[in-house]
Amino acid sequence: MDQLEFLLLQFLVPDNAARKAAEEQIRKLSKDSQIVPALLHHIRTAQAPNVRQLAAVLLRKKVTGHWMRLPAEAKNSAKSILLESVTADPVQPVRRASANVVSVIAKHAVPAGEWPELLPFLFQCSKSAQEDHREVALILFSSLTETIGDVLRPHFSTLQSVFVAGLNDQQSTRVRVAALKAVGALVGYIQTEEEVIMFRELIAPILNVSRSCLESGDEDVAILAFEIFDELVESPAPLLGPTIPVIVQFALEVCSNKSLESNTRYQAIQIVSWLAKYKPKTLVKHKLVTPILTVMCPILAEPDARHSEDEVSSDRAAAEVLDTMAMSLPKKHVFPPILQFAVNNFQNPDPNWREAAVMSLGVISEGCYEVMKSKLVGVLTLVLEALKDSEQLVRGAASFALGQFAEHLQPEIVEHYERVLPCIFTVLSDPVPEVQEKAYYALAAFCENLKEEILPYLGQLMERLLEALQSHRRDLQETCMSAIGSAAAAAESSFIPYTERVLQILQNFMISTKDEDLPVRARATELVGIVGLAVGKGVIEPVLPNFIEAAIAGFALDFSELREYSHGFFSNVAEILEEGLVPYLPRLVPLALASCNLDDGTALDFDDSGDEADMANGLGGLSSDDEDESDNKRVRNISVRTGVLDEKAAATQALGLFALHTKKAFMPSFDSNSGYLSHPKQYTVMDIYLRALNEDDDKDTVSQVCSSIVDVIKSVPLEAVQQYIVKLSEATLMLLRQEAVCQQTGDTDGEGDDDDLEHDDILMDAATDLLPAMASCMGGSFEPIFRQLFEPLMKFATHSRPPNDRTMAVACVAEVAKEIRQEITPYIDTVMPIALKELSSPEPTNRRNAAYCVGELCLHGGETAKLYYMSILTALHPLFTDRETDNGVRDNAAGAVARMIKANAQAIPLSQVLPALVGVLPLKEDIEESESVYGSLCGLIFASHPDILQLIPQLVPIFAQTVASEEVKPEVKSLIGQAVNQLCLAYREQMQGLLSALPPHEASALGAVMGQH
Repeated sequence: MDQLEFLLLQFLVPDNAARKAAEEQIRKLSKDSQIVPALLHHIRTAQAPNVRQLAAVLLRKKVTGHWMRLPAEAKNSAKSILLESVTADPVQPVRRASANVVSVIAKHAVPAGEWPELLPFLFQCSKSAQEDHREVALILFSSLTETIGDVLRPHFSTLQSVFVAGLNDQQSTRVRVAALKAVGALVGYIQTEEEVIMFRELIAPILNVSRSCLESGDEDVAILAFEIFDELVESPAPLLGPTIPVIVQFALEVCSNKSLESNTRYQAIQIVSWLAKYKPKTLVKHKLVTPILTVMCPILAEPDARHSEDEVSSDRAAAEVLDTMAMSLPKKHVFPPILQFAVNNFQNPDPNWREAAVMSLGVISEGCYEVMKSKLVGVLTLVLEALKDSEQLVRGAASFALGQFAEHLQPEIVEHYERVLPCIFTVLSDPVPEVQEKAYYALAAFCENLKEEILPYLGQLMERLLEALQSHRRDLQETCMSAIGSAAAAAESSFIPYTERVLQILQNFMISTKDEDLPVRARATELVGIVGLAVGKGVIEPVLPNFIEAAIAGFALDFSELREYSHGFFSNVAEILEEGLVPYLPRLVPLALASCNLDDGTALDFDDSGDEADMANGLGGLSSDDEDESDNKRVRNISVRTGVLDEKAAATQALGLFALHTKKAFMPSFDSNSGYLSHPKQYTVMDIYLRALNEDDDKDTVSQVCSSIVDVIKSVPLEAVQQYIVKLSEATLMLLRQEAVCQQTGDTDGEGDDDDLEHDDILMDAATDLLPAMASCMGGSFEPIFRQLFEPLMKFATHSRPPNDRTMAVACVAEVAKEIRQEITPYIDTVMPIALKELSSPEPTNRRNAAYCVGELCLHGGETAKLYYMSILTALHPLFTDRETDNGVRDNAAGAVARMIKANAQAIPLSQVLPALVGVLPLKEDIEESESVYGSLCGLIFASHPDILQLIPQLVPIFAQTVASEEVKPEVKSLIGQAVNQLCLAYREQMQGLLSALPPHEASALGAVMGQH
């Protein structure tokens, strides 16, 4: 140990060889516990401050491994020397390094009762007249709170007074900064109501410190306050409570102050965004939505002042706030102010404001889709006008907004294709590449939901897309592939003339292995599957093997996005080949399981800043094997690799479709590959799905899992999933109660009615699909489970809920009733009044589902449902008149009446009902109702019911049109053939006249089905 001072000096010289030699010698000495008193000696006596500091840094790394073996006298000496260094050393970095050693020792000594004098010493320092003492006390309190916070909990009230004093210290910025950091360390330990109230008293001093720092130009210190608020927002304890309005006010002051640094403003904007995401109820309760939007919308109009791509501009950050608010908050609070902003500024002389006006509408279209659909004509006119703007940034924003509309305002936006497509084609030739790319994005999104409407434009569209696809701009290539996929899906067989050329180009993309080409390769892989589905098995099957091999080979490139899109490709291949996929299952199932088993990739970013960190970075391998260095680092940021979540969702979907389309062949392939899962127990696909339902925090993944479970349940017998039903019903219950992991916002600060906040529609639609899926495989035995799920399901059907919630619940009950039959009876008195009210809803979807529901309830509800017959017929009557403009509603109303007739014809005044029923036939949109409607009418014909026989002249042409349709099932056509044969036997002359009057192709179709019997 005599050489230690020399070695420490050698370690600090710039000679690398000398440094390495010293490092090796110190490593050997560090194995002896005497290294502890030796380093302490140099902390106290070395003349050079950097030697004292290095000794303290080394001691922090080595003391844990030796502390328990030191005699009591040596421990006491160490504690005494360190406290002396902390308070008496004249050099601040040395004091800081010694304080970190104190923190490490305290982690072990304080809980064991071996350092009772430490806390009184620190409390005394916090009141010292010397700035250095006050600062180091707060630094140590911060460090101790992070490491032994639970031990300090009895002292929280004293700590709070120390922190308040530090935050209000007018003599020292360093003390105020140390106090800010100490407060941040305390957040994670607040639990009781008393502690919450105590902590809230710190908010005002924190804001005062931050304001003062902004005024004096110390913006980096002010940002510390936002980091604390960031943690407070995400804390499960309601730490902010009534202080949220003052925090929002401060954040808005900062983010609207253009004289501040961009990063400072960004931190303020981020706090508002986090509050919108995690505390939506509180923002509504305190009427903060409009003030936030009043500040954020003008920020959208600020020019992009970034100095590098890594920076986030204020306008982009403000756009993220608008998006988050639109997704998280009630639309009635968000949409009107933003629409007013857009209308007021879309003709502003300043192009930045015109861009902001259009951009704001595009940004909120996903979250506010329902209310925007009702205002579509106006907002679409505004955006199409902006496409003609003389400024490129406005045209680009308009193209982006149009793409967002096309993506989120379906299907209503498609009705305007004759206005929209010519405008998009014009912008495809824009001289500015960035505008072109956004125009192609808009085109891709718009075409996605087109059907035969695309055909007149297909030739012009494909010419432009294929030309752009062969450009050298990767971003444009990806967007064009998306557009080609949309065009193929819309055109279906009409796309066949373009298939060969498209596949030739895609094949070249799918063999590229350069890192920069992999995103394009991923899109190309996806597109092959989309094209294959569009043109059909006969066209694509001969060339699929090469593409399948190329997609499998892509997994060796270790690129998550490529794996994600490859799983999507394999899902489409499963749908194309069905059981023809079986030979590939031994290779595809392990790939999907490997993706399902990936870690979500949560990454921790530790804050190890400062002089000591810089010195420690030069210590190489000197850290102790006995100490986890992360113990002493503050977690600064958490990031999640969302790409992995997308990959897992795609793999989950692929497994579900493999099971659905390959049937019994799937499970052997799955079982033989279960070793790809990291857990030792034997998993099945249902185990993976259930784990995701209960643990995954990503709504999109959970939605996809729900859909995949439905696919699996429909493809296997009850015995295969029986053991999972209880766990699945429990997970479903959590989703219906909106208590699943993926549904938590953590807003315990806000109070109020949950009905005022929207949920994720896609997630809840997928979750409610689980109920009829379970019912389909269990039949009536599902009723006890349904009994547990019924009440939370029906909360979505209350009058205060939005229309889409109510119809979701009604449709779910209808589908369950179809499967459990008479077991639905106990629920009729609750559901029927709701469904009857929904029959008069202004929303066509609600009327359709309500009609379907009352029909199923009547079909299976026996005498209980019979009591409602007259009320049902009265409520259905308007749906058979000219006032009803939706063909689908009429079809479902016809289905409802048909089910009532089948269930209890005697309870219905058929002489009045049948003419109205026949008057809306043939079915025009919901052809699935054919079985019920025509089955019911044919049943009356077989029974020679007099009221139906009077309608034979109207029925024969309807029957003929129905059997001539390719959409109607063969069994329905066969039933009609039997009924017409019976009519011919009973009314030969009359029927001959009716049949001879039919159009030739309908007469031929009817004759063919009649000839089968």
